[in-house]
Amino acid sequence: MKFEVTILGSSSATPIFNRNPTAQVLNINEKLYLVDCAEGTQQQMLRFDVKASRIDYIFISHLHGDHYLGLVGLLSSMHLNGRKKELRLFCPAPLKEIIDLQLKYSETTLHYPIEYVFTDATQKGIILENQDVFVETIPLNHRIPCTGFLFRQKKRLRKLIKEKIENLDVPVSEYSYLKKGGDYRAPNGIIYKNETLTTSPQEPKSYAYVSDTLYTEKYLQQINSATLLYHEATFLHDMLDRANQTHHTTALQAGEVAVRVNAEKLVIGHFSARYKTLNELLDEAQSVFPNTELAVEGKTFVISE
Repeated sequence: MKFEVTILGSSSATPIFNRNPTAQVLNINEKLYLVDCAEGTQQQMLRFDVKASRIDYIFISHLHGDHYLGLVGLLSSMHLNGRKKELRLFCPAPLKEIIDLQLKYSETTLHYPIEYVFTDATQKGIILENQDVFVETIPLNHRIPCTGFLFRQKKRLRKLIKEKIENLDVPVSEYSYLKKGGDYRAPNGIIYKNETLTTSPQEPKSYAYVSDTLYTEKYLQQINSATLLYHEATFLHDMLDRANQTHHTTALQAGEVAVRVNAEKLVIGHFSARYKTLNELLDEAQSVFPNTELAVEGKTFVISE
């Protein structure tokens, strides 16, 4: 099952040095999930061949402009391009008022429905479950209510060993039972154990998106053993006082989080406009967690294939 994330924006408050503010798109089993939608996201989608018509789920972490100011434009473009199918929007409750006001004064009635699912930044909770994943909120500590999002694959069914199934002439009607772990009883009464006819599926993978936050231990247990961890790293650690004042994290702290939660890989982003180049931020995070990469725009990180 495909499970990957493409970076559309990696800057913090403003677009600068050819970096755009925050946006990412996940491809999970060929379904697209947009995570945050800053100014310029539509242009980035065009640049990296992300089709808006394939996005059915949008997640907004909080209501600072560098995480949602591109949303109304995207919703309008979907309308103008003839979208009819429902869009599910997971967001802080006040965002509905903002969108409604924009649509009111442009005298726009969308041709498609939006189902709002309001997030609660005070407690974690599952906000989406479908055949592929669970998505739950990660309460964070920012200047305004803010959540991250944890995407966890559902455990897959066992895989049939084609040659053995065919050699035993196992009826198709038994396939579902075998995939769920059952043994096979042949017409002659012989019982074939499940492990001889199937293989175990890949262990479920996870993606933790940790948006703007002050460094805190409160969310560490929830993202433990994340396959891929995205963590904001707005400042170098010599700017720790500034990070604390603005409720952000340093690159060193992001690396320490990855170590503490036993993540497989760390991607850092949300870089301050003060940094024209990003090598120092990468070096700082790698000093404590070597398997770290930068959230380079256009880069796709594969979580599972």
